[in-house]
Amino acid sequence: MPELGRALRQTRWEWVLASVLLAPAGLWARAVRWRYLFPPRSNPPALVPAVMIGYMANNVLPLRAGEVVRVYVVARRWGQGFWTTLATLVVERVLDSLAIVLILALMIPFITVPGIFQWAALVLFAIDLAGIAILVALATAPRRARRLVERLTRRWPRLQERSLGILGTFVLGLDGIRTPAHIAPLVLWTVIVWTIPALAGWTALKALDLHLPFLAGWTVLAFVGLGVSIPSAPGYVGVFHAAAALAVGIFGVAQPAAVGFALIFHAAQYIPVTLVGWLYLLREHLSLGEATQTGLSQPADRG
Repeated sequence: MPELGRALRQTRWEWVLASVLLAPAGLWARAVRWRYLFPPRSNPPALVPAVMIGYMANNVLPLRAGEVVRVYVVARRWGQGFWTTLATLVVERVLDSLAIVLILALMIPFITVPGIFQWAALVLFAIDLAGIAILVALATAPRRARRLVERLTRRWPRLQERSLGILGTFVLGLDGIRTPAHIAPLVLWTVIVWTIPALAGWTALKALDLHLPFLAGWTVLAFVGLGVSIPSAPGYVGVFHAAAALAVGIFGVAQPAAVGFALIFHAAQYIPVTLVGWLYLLREHLSLGEATQTGLSQPADRG
């Protein structure tokens, strides 16, 4: 449409560059925060490469397969293993889901949140509560969890041995969140982790000469975060664009400009993350096929 083409032609590329640079910066912050989810003094290697590669894989593989890739990249170089690393990722997902719900709740007094996003936030919050309950039970009563697994698998000795091995190494991955010294850094880095993409969204708005308050960046972040919280197409194509366009539409942005913003913002996040991730993948001497298939078939005795 002519209006969309006109909006894109007027793009201010210096602001696009700022949004582009913020994309890998946000992933670096995630890697720093991730370290505090591991057991104290564990010093897991390759967190930055793992995050970069994992998010790149999410951009090119369906169903958020990059999460498995991310865990595998760390586990292959860390003696504690796959399931311990996976536990830290589960905790991270819960923290991020809670952050999205909190951001949306704080914005309700200032903007009109569409009903579908309110319901999505409530569903996500309910899932978070269930996840928290399970994680707390595993962290505080691992022996009860072990006895439950033993009862459920007593007829299948090989399955029981594998399940107990997975449970033991998984519970070890919850030590980070149980460590008091980790709480303050986790809170601080969670704020940083979510502020950076909000800033990236705001700079993308500036790129299209849309003079909106910084609240618009947070709105884009919350809507897109809810939209991509479920497995979707590689790179969240479609879902990302619809959520971003709807977010800025709340602030009175016309549809052509809103769509142009969504295209620019998605590209500013997609392209640098994919390129940086591929560079780290080459440096790690890995292929996505190897990381995905090997990660999905991890035996219990490898952690």
